[in-house]
Amino acid sequence: MAEYRLIAPLKDDDVVKLKIGDKVLLSGIVYTARDAAHKRLIELLDKNENPPFEIKGSVIYYVGPTPPRPGKVIGAAGPTTAVRMDAYAPRLMKEGMKGMIAKGKRNDSVKKAMMEYRVVYFGATGGAGALINRCIKKAEVVAFEDLGPEAIRKLEIEDFPLIVVGDSFGGDLYIGGRMKWEKKE
Repeated sequence: MAEYRLIAPLKDDDVVKLKIGDKVLLSGIVYTARDAAHKRLIELLDKNENPPFEIKGSVIYYVGPTPPRPGKVIGAAGPTTAVRMDAYAPRLMKEGMKGMIAKGKRNDSVKKAMMEYRVVYFGATGGAGALINRCIKKAEVVAFEDLGPEAIRKLEIEDFPLIVVGDSFGGDLYIGGRMKWEKKE
């Protein structure tokens, strides 16, 4: 397993060097989106309307942060479970998204799309939202403000600690990691 420092937005060259289990410190710009925001993004794309941010090269963090305390950029910003976005993720990959940050397993259609479009799935530590927010240097709502915590935010991050849990070669840490440690008889 290797360790990398990457800057988002990502390129194919960034993604194809990553394998499950690799550690990544991600800096740059990521966007937040959960279920309702994903649905609206797809509706915009279906109507041939421009999305509220450049999807090509983007990394989307599946999070609905809590309100910030006075003097803070953002509140707790822990990852949500990815499976709720599985219906939308392949379309966003086709449009050029290069990375997703969340927790939990992905379905087969997402894994297939990740291989086809060279996309990486990063795992962030669940339950560590208050700690993660220290890596978020700036946050601003860029779309769907009416969704409250689930509005799309542009985040400027620095050294956000991640693990590659799904790579662009079909690797899945939830499967591979378990197989590695299962007792062989």
